[in-house]
Amino acid sequence: MLTSVMGHILEVKDLGVCFRSGDERTQALNKISFSIPDGKTVGLVGESGSGKSVTSLTIMGLLPKPQAELTSGQVLFKGQNLLTLPENQMRKIRGNKISMIFQEPMTSLNPVFTVGYQILEPIQLHQKLAKKEAWEKVVELLNKVGIPDPRQKAKSYPHEMSGGQRQRVMIAMAIACEPSLLIADEPTTALDVTIQKQILELLAKIQSEEGMSLLFITHDLGVIGDIADDVVVMYKGDVIEKGDKQTLFKSPQHPYTKGLMACRPSLDKNYRRLATLKDFIDDKGDEKKFDDAILGFKEERPMSQSPELLLELKNLKKFYPVGRTLWGHPKDFVRAVDDVSLQVFKGRTLGLVGESGCGKTTLGRTLLRLLEPTSGEIFYRGQDITLLDRKAMRTLRRKMQIIFQDPFASLNPRMTIGDAILEPMLIHRLAANKQEMLQKTKALMDKVGLSATLMNRYPHEFSGGQRQRVCIARALAVEPEFIVCDESVSSLDVSIQAQILNLLLDLQDELDLTYIFISHDLAVVKFIADEVAVMNKGQIVEMASAESIYQSPQQSYTKSLLSSIPKGL
Repeated sequence: MLTSVMGHILEVKDLGVCFRSGDERTQALNKISFSIPDGKTVGLVGESGSGKSVTSLTIMGLLPKPQAELTSGQVLFKGQNLLTLPENQMRKIRGNKISMIFQEPMTSLNPVFTVGYQILEPIQLHQKLAKKEAWEKVVELLNKVGIPDPRQKAKSYPHEMSGGQRQRVMIAMAIACEPSLLIADEPTTALDVTIQKQILELLAKIQSEEGMSLLFITHDLGVIGDIADDVVVMYKGDVIEKGDKQTLFKSPQHPYTKGLMACRPSLDKNYRRLATLKDFIDDKGDEKKFDDAILGFKEERPMSQSPELLLELKNLKKFYPVGRTLWGHPKDFVRAVDDVSLQVFKGRTLGLVGESGCGKTTLGRTLLRLLEPTSGEIFYRGQDITLLDRKAMRTLRRKMQIIFQDPFASLNPRMTIGDAILEPMLIHRLAANKQEMLQKTKALMDKVGLSATLMNRYPHEFSGGQRQRVCIARALAVEPEFIVCDESVSSLDVSIQAQILNLLLDLQDELDLTYIFISHDLAVVKFIADEVAVMNKGQIVEMASAESIYQSPQQSYTKSLLSSIPKGL
């Protein structure tokens, strides 16, 4: 049981939920039980598919019907079983007494209404305030969550705000009616580490000031260590471990918990590989003996060991015009990439790190000429590729590939994954016939850890980690020597992230690949990169070896990125 001796605002008892699809029946929750103490924060942690979000949706009465079916249990809110309440009574509690922050604010906010109007709606619905009085409360709430110029920002639409600001709007909406319990479902997963830290501090501040209880859902135990009092760990629909934070972090009992804690890249140890859940637990759920000797230690490779210069950027710029004068001339420019010069050596990994909007992705796409540069030179093996025509670039792109951030958006939903991997070979005519291409496709799937029996499945039939493996196989299909990895692990569970990072390193060793690895997470970049370039406002502000950047950062911006990484305990 949780260690708190206080009263409990919410008690989940033997909760069971299943989903039906035709004659198939999938058990999502297996009679789980846990409690949330008054005024405390409980962290609910586990991988995607563990049942975390199903638990929160059940509490809120938002399970899809008739697909979802309650099979057992109770959800007691202040002693009242929410599962037996009629919808009209549940509506009085939802958004009023119990409120929720969803994972993706852009899909949770209505794009056709201002953010102020969307915060105003629950206030008027539940608190029956006059419109003028309710509007003043909207401004007060936006100010409380740290939105600058709240009266003006209230008139903005969601697309006019940054990701961090949209998440703050979601928090303002959730606390508008002063709920007793706030459920935060992965509220920081897709955010930069600096914005994540701000959101975590904001939630902790509001929770303390309002005295409300908080259920914080995430897959990252590092984040849980920063915000929670008690922790509940879920695995395949079961609660496998729960307790106060200090005890659980210092002596986890279940192998799954031990695996989750070990998957995260360490800032203090230079491991050559990351631990994965398979190192701690087998397919049956039984514990495996783990020896960290299998991880090895990374040796820093001096630049002198990589004399071959593969890519060089000289004074590269990519500007976007803003507004037009009466004569059609740009009024100003957004300097997305502003006079960037750097070198990438063969067989090495350059980490490119910075917050969203700093120009990382624009730089990655411009050096591949997926975006045309405003000015500057891009030398690949000594040849300035900015001078090449479309046909010559198409030939060169065999050697230069990119793995995008969102694997689902990168794959054609109407094309099987076998065809998706085979397609680039077909375009570049890399095999004598279709049979040879199929054999290469099967070999690539095996190389990235996917069974060839899955060739005829579609992207929606795979997990996020499996789809990312498909995208890696597709990039390898044309036998490249240089790959840009654009935030390719940022949206994955920490356990799946560890598998993909290990895979990228294995492929680099086997195929002598060169990477530019783009990320906002310095812990991940430190693990995989040889050198790190820190980017801010379109410019490289600091560049050194990965170890030097961590041990002795020179710029205040780099220091702020490092200080924002969740430390756990």
